[in-house]
Amino acid sequence: MASFVTEVLASSGKLEKEDLSGKISKMSRKVEDTKEEVCEMMNKKYADFLPGLQGAEELMVRVDEVSKEMDVLKNYIENEVHQNLHVAVTEYAKLKQQLERNTIIIQILGHLKEVIIQYMAFFKFKYRGVTIHRNYGSIRTSVLRSRFGSFSLPLLSALSTELTVQRENLIYHLGDEWKRLVIWRLPSSKEPAGPKSFLRVELNMSHASSRDGEPKPPALLCSVLQALAIQGDLQHKFKLFSQVLLKNMLKPLVMYPSLSVSVTEQQDEGIVLALHCLEESNKERSAPSQVYSKLLLVLKTLHAYLLGTVRLGSYRNDKLCYKLSAILGELIWDEISQCIIHECLLYSIPSNSSQLEKYNTVIKETEEFEKSLKELEFLQGDSTDLLKYARDVNCHFASKKCKDVIVAARKLMTSKMHNTVKITPDYKLRLPKLPAPGTEVKVKQETTNEEMTIENSKQLSAWSLCLPACRISESVQQLMELALNTLFEAVGSSTYCALQLFYTVRNIFQLFYDVVPTYHKENLLKFPHLAAIQHNNCMYLAHHLLTLGHHFRTHLPEPHSEGIATFVDMVPGFKKLGARCFLTQMNVQRAELLERLSTAHNFCNLDDEDNYIAASKAVRQVIHQLKQLGTVWQDVLPVSIYCKAMGSLLNTAITEVIAKIMMLEDISSEDGEHLHTLCQTIIEEGPLVFIPLAEKNKNKKYQEEVPLYVKKWSTFKELVIVLRANLQEIVDRWADGKGPLAMEFCSSEVKNLIRALFQNTDRRAVALSKIK
Repeated sequence: MASFVTEVLASSGKLEKEDLSGKISKMSRKVEDTKEEVCEMMNKKYADFLPGLQGAEELMVRVDEVSKEMDVLKNYIENEVHQNLHVAVTEYAKLKQQLERNTIIIQILGHLKEVIIQYMAFFKFKYRGVTIHRNYGSIRTSVLRSRFGSFSLPLLSALSTELTVQRENLIYHLGDEWKRLVIWRLPSSKEPAGPKSFLRVELNMSHASSRDGEPKPPALLCSVLQALAIQGDLQHKFKLFSQVLLKNMLKPLVMYPSLSVSVTEQQDEGIVLALHCLEESNKERSAPSQVYSKLLLVLKTLHAYLLGTVRLGSYRNDKLCYKLSAILGELIWDEISQCIIHECLLYSIPSNSSQLEKYNTVIKETEEFEKSLKELEFLQGDSTDLLKYARDVNCHFASKKCKDVIVAARKLMTSKMHNTVKITPDYKLRLPKLPAPGTEVKVKQETTNEEMTIENSKQLSAWSLCLPACRISESVQQLMELALNTLFEAVGSSTYCALQLFYTVRNIFQLFYDVVPTYHKENLLKFPHLAAIQHNNCMYLAHHLLTLGHHFRTHLPEPHSEGIATFVDMVPGFKKLGARCFLTQMNVQRAELLERLSTAHNFCNLDDEDNYIAASKAVRQVIHQLKQLGTVWQDVLPVSIYCKAMGSLLNTAITEVIAKIMMLEDISSEDGEHLHTLCQTIIEEGPLVFIPLAEKNKNKKYQEEVPLYVKKWSTFKELVIVLRANLQEIVDRWADGKGPLAMEFCSSEVKNLIRALFQNTDRRAVALSKIK
């Protein structure tokens, strides 16, 4: 077994050695073959590369030679040719400049020759040749352009200066000729403004300037106007002319109805426009038709004899031509149209809606007026502010009406309040008769009435919700009538107009709320009579504002934000305003009553004659003041308000008297007698201040009802009884806290009175013990 393995291993090693030697021999042959190929390739490449390298070196030498020749040529060109070329260009520029200079000089001399010839003709034939002005303009333009070139000539500068001087000379002579053709005669500046001062105004478009051998107007006028246009001074002349025309002729004709205009043609002298006075005219404002006819007469005359004689335009393009009428129209139209609006159309707007239909005549007259102005070429546009204003009459009517109403209302509010009228419960506003509402409204009203009849079997009294008898200012009654008439104007008007008038009525009442208390403030504090009237005025307005909106509601458009047309929201404000005014006056009267009572020295020590006189005087003054107030407010305030007011003031007085007496610690028998006398005076004369009605026999009822209006009246009467009563009478009236004295005073107050009136005795002690 071992020998077999050994043989195998020996045979395998032998095989590997034989394989390696074969491989090495093959590799050696390949290396030799590769060396031969490399050698052969290197020989071939070397043989081809060497000739190419030599050819490239020869080519580089030739390139260097050519480059050197180019450098030499370039240096020659830069040094020789460029220098000669610069010299040639400079010489050429000098020659060209000299040629331009000579050409311009020749042209200017040629133009100057024509100007000199035509300039002499210009002054010889007086502005006749329009071509002179054209050539003058072109020469001046060419001269001015030459000055902005690359050079300037002394001749050009001198010629330009001379042309400017001559242009001003031409303009001066043209202006002088214009003054001879158009002559104004104006009033003195020292005269006061008015229609009489304008009676001297005249405009003379004179023919007197024509002379033998000269052109006659309108040829002369045409030449002057064209010359002014070419020289650029026509706009300035027409601007001055338009200002004088507006101030001294057109505006006075609009503003003063007594002025008219006449046209007089004088043979060989010209046309004269003069203002004169109409004897029959007493109107404050002119009617639009009269104003239009006057203005058209003036403008047609100007168009025929002045403005329509020539068409002006761009002389470089004759198609762009325009009339002098258009120039004057642009200068005067804005101002004269505003004057017509504010001095004529504004006052022609009707003050009543029933007259609005008649205003269509004014609109047509305005349209015809503008049509005539367009035919005369004074106007160019389609519609102007003047026609727009006339057509928008509804808006202006509403504005004017509202303004007039507010002015009238404010005048009533600032008038005197003491002029009064009597209002009785059966008083009713004179409501205007309104057109019948729509069927729907009728059905609703009938349904509502049926429902009310079903629900309310018993009807209210005829005097329910009626104003009590009182007096109000006549101006307030007129104010309410003004509001009613304004609302009636709104009925049937356009929606815009109706809303404006409705809000104006609301503004009337708001203005009353703000103006009257402020404007009459001092008088309302000083005079109780006016305070009572103001109270009634406010209550009167509040009463009618409750139903005012309801009466017109179905005939007015509904406001966009507030809903239905109503005045109910203003009622509480007016009631508070009236109450506040009257309560302020009541406080003033209370303060005066207390001030009078303060002079009574607290009603103490009345056994002193001076003190008694002072106390008696104070009481008499209080009674007198109350009687004066009773007389002032008599037949003015409603009876219920009157009695409450007088009762409140009397109650203030006796409350003060009670308080002063209750404060006394010691009242002698003589003092008690004096106090009783003074208090008895108040008890006897106090009811007499209640005189609400003018008929004396009807006031007794209210005098007997004093305890209803004077809260402390019973207390005061008990105090008067106590001042003269003895201890037993006081104890009896106390009646163990159940008597009339106990109803008015508490036990401590009664005990204090007993201690002040009686000396300290056993009987007083017994009486005090019974007051519990």
